[in-house]
Amino acid sequence: MHLFNRVKFRTPESVELEFTLAGIGNRAWALMIDYQILALTLAVFIIAWTIVSGLLVDFWTENFGAIASVWLVAIAFFILFVIYVGYFVFFETFWQGQTPGKRWAKIRVVRDNGRSIGLQQATLRGLLRPFDEFLFIGAFLIMFSRREKRLGDLASGTIVIQAQIPTASATVKISEQAKSLYQYLLQIADLSVLLPDDFVVIREYLQRRDAMTSKARTTLGLQLVHQVKAILNIEQLPENFAPDVFLEAVYLAYQQKEF
Repeated sequence: MHLFNRVKFRTPESVELEFTLAGIGNRAWALMIDYQILALTLAVFIIAWTIVSGLLVDFWTENFGAIASVWLVAIAFFILFVIYVGYFVFFETFWQGQTPGKRWAKIRVVRDNGRSIGLQQATLRGLLRPFDEFLFIGAFLIMFSRREKRLGDLASGTIVIQAQIPTASATVKISEQAKSLYQYLLQIADLSVLLPDDFVVIREYLQRRDAMTSKARTTLGLQLVHQVKAILNIEQLPENFAPDVFLEAVYLAYQQKEF
């Protein structure tokens, strides 16, 4: 097993991205944080359920017999399971592959092709989590498999990677127009919807554009502009900026967002 396993993706724009797999340590740390939040949530539910069921048990027993108590216990266990699985499904679906623990540990779940996971993948991972945790089966699979996958990852076609934290690069040239535009972008656009791998594509383009032919640079630049505008839900800009100026401004603005 390598200390830092890496995985490569190729985007539709033919840009190759490389990420580091999260590893057992980061995943365990994230899980500990998530379990503390879950424990608090489940404790609140158990207290509330105990109070409510205590008020209802006499009525249910009188009308439905002793089996009513068994049903109350069964319903409680079902709801506990739904909360347990639903916690991971909800956050991984709507937080782009992250739970509070994963966000704190700076890791996230993506599909095998590098794209964000959806409800189907998150649900499969959540439902198989109890099997992964039985006798630490998931931990052993993560440590000894090439792509560090547990059962939930194998079934849903996902991997867990370290979230990429963008850093300024001296090789990226920023124009004066972009420096004025990026301040405007911070005001009108929600940069949090831009994924780390989206940022990496922009950065790779800005770093390599001088080595491209004029036609390839124009085509790829316009394609990236259209895609980024769609992601950020930007219809119009105050002026007709060149594609490179807009991408440079997004590059700057993304680094100013809160992580």
